[in-house]
Amino acid sequence: MATGTAAVDAPPLTPLLTAWGESAGASALKQTLVGSRNRLTVRPASDAGWQLAAASPLSELRTLANADAGTPWPQPLVSHYARYFRDGNRTAYEGLVAGRQQRLTRAVVMAALGGPSDDGWLDEVIDGAYLLCEQSSWSWAAHDDVFTRDGEVVPDRSRPYLDLGAGEVVAQLAWLDHVLGSLLDERAPGLRRRIRLETNERVIRPFLDRLDWHWLGLDGDVHNWNPWIHSNIIVAALLLVDDPGLQAEVVARCIEGLDRFLASIPADGAIDEGFAYWWNGAGRALEGLALLEEASGGVLNPDLPVIRALVAFPHRMHLGNRWFLNVADGPARAHHGLPWGMLHRWAVRLGDSEAAAHAATFAAVEPEPKAAAGLGRVLTQLTSRPQLGDSKRRNEGPLGHVLSPSWGTYLPSVQIMVARQTPGSSDGLTLAAKGGHNGEHHNHRDVGSVVVAVDGVPLLVDAGQPTYTAQTFGPDRYLIRAMQSAWHSVPAPFGLEQGTGPSFAATVLQEPTAEEPTLALGLGAAYGLDHAEQWIRTSLMNRELGTVVIDDRWNLPAGTEGTHPPEGTHDVDITYLMSGTVRVGSDATATITPEGIPAVETNRGLHLRWKPATAVVLVDEWLLDDPLLGDIWGEKLTRLRFRMPAENRASGAFTLTVEATP
Repeated sequence: MATGTAAVDAPPLTPLLTAWGESAGASALKQTLVGSRNRLTVRPASDAGWQLAAASPLSELRTLANADAGTPWPQPLVSHYARYFRDGNRTAYEGLVAGRQQRLTRAVVMAALGGPSDDGWLDEVIDGAYLLCEQSSWSWAAHDDVFTRDGEVVPDRSRPYLDLGAGEVVAQLAWLDHVLGSLLDERAPGLRRRIRLETNERVIRPFLDRLDWHWLGLDGDVHNWNPWIHSNIIVAALLLVDDPGLQAEVVARCIEGLDRFLASIPADGAIDEGFAYWWNGAGRALEGLALLEEASGGVLNPDLPVIRALVAFPHRMHLGNRWFLNVADGPARAHHGLPWGMLHRWAVRLGDSEAAAHAATFAAVEPEPKAAAGLGRVLTQLTSRPQLGDSKRRNEGPLGHVLSPSWGTYLPSVQIMVARQTPGSSDGLTLAAKGGHNGEHHNHRDVGSVVVAVDGVPLLVDAGQPTYTAQTFGPDRYLIRAMQSAWHSVPAPFGLEQGTGPSFAATVLQEPTAEEPTLALGLGAAYGLDHAEQWIRTSLMNRELGTVVIDDRWNLPAGTEGTHPPEGTHDVDITYLMSGTVRVGSDATATITPEGIPAVETNRGLHLRWKPATAVVLVDEWLLDDPLLGDIWGEKLTRLRFRMPAENRASGAFTLTVEATP
């Protein structure tokens, strides 16, 4: 049921409304946005600028597009949609939807490059666009409320659900209409009218008529859906809404939504969902703001302190080459096809030379856009070639050496430290340590966890994101191994799992500095113990000795020998999760080599030694049958559990020292 059509109550002053004032209101926008389509960097296919785009390296895209031509289109069926509600499978439906949209993206590029004489590609676009118009739901099954509302597994055409999937479809249709509009009118009269009809019914009206969308952030919980969907709706409003008043109303509502997201960002620019979700959260906000600035002719200028902080986040999380610190539901290796050019343009504009150099190098080694990135990002990359020269020269060399020329970073809002043995390079050891709490977005129970990389390759690791299913965001989320503290590099006092929620948190006892890169955390609350300092973990980088030291000290609840919480055990364990090949010696040492890890850029490993040497070492192998985890780590991960001797259970200390092998 719709919650009403009235405007949102006047929101508090937040970054955009503070900066833009009345310029962000519907009344002013109605005038400001006149002629906005002519001001966009992405131009119609008839524009001469597409001649430059035609010279872009597009071998992969062309090859895949040619392979698509003449074959049946991917056909998502209701049986695929229903699988999510029946057995929790998301990929059966979402994979076919993604295949359909990626094929359409490639066809749009080929039609734009081919010009008006290439009717074959234009027909391919027409067919793909019409299939989307005929698709019963633009929402992904995992997000649709049809089952919880009515117990049905068939999309309800009369009640469209506005989610990430719907936002992606409407933006794709908007961009293809903008680029190929006049050609579509000649080749398939009526198609553009149909696209606008579907856009209004499935996106514009639900957006304006309902205020109960959780991603609006009206309840104070603002996450990555907010900028992802709002930015796509901005595209739809600018390119598919022809009524100036309605267009202005939609854009004004989107500005309010993005403002709530920006207001939620801490001063240090940290994203609790991590590097991977930055691109589909903060990155989407940056894209939407850049589009608003273009459309408004510079009236809506988003040069704000919060934007500067957001732009700095990705390079601060870099370990080396394509490896980044991953927290929550994020892979440890960056996907191909990320819009580094977008980040580079922002960094250059804001004068952040470190972020610009970092983004420029990635953009230079990925010159060809990937259809999986979405049509808007592909078109922007083709028509906004980044000026990489000056930025790239600041960091010549392989990706492993493209780092901030500092000791590392510390982000107090999420209690994350990244410390490098060699400032400005991935050479040697890199230590990442995380505090935080277990109520973060896409949370894993990872309070106190550590990651250690050698030459940029993580060998003490966080497993990251497995394939999403219904269980992933349901009540049984923490039955998934990758989400459990038992499979992160954290302690297990009395064998306890960490709890879920904001109160299960770390307390910072010592913050790192450039001179002393040490993060000390009280972890007791993460396990529901009485005091934070009943378990203290100190993680430090010793550059002089070339070692990482992780020191645990505990003083658990008093009582008779063997006392433990009812849900616990008698054991006190400290767990480390490792990639590659692990060999445990007989002298309280072990080695980790990167054997078996795909896409490894070093043959060096880690040497571990620990005390007390009397700790019992338990070895567990995790055979990876999940394709996402296997793609990152190979066939397996290994867990070492250090079980404390009886005399060290209630009170004790354990120190792990890590060195790079020669």
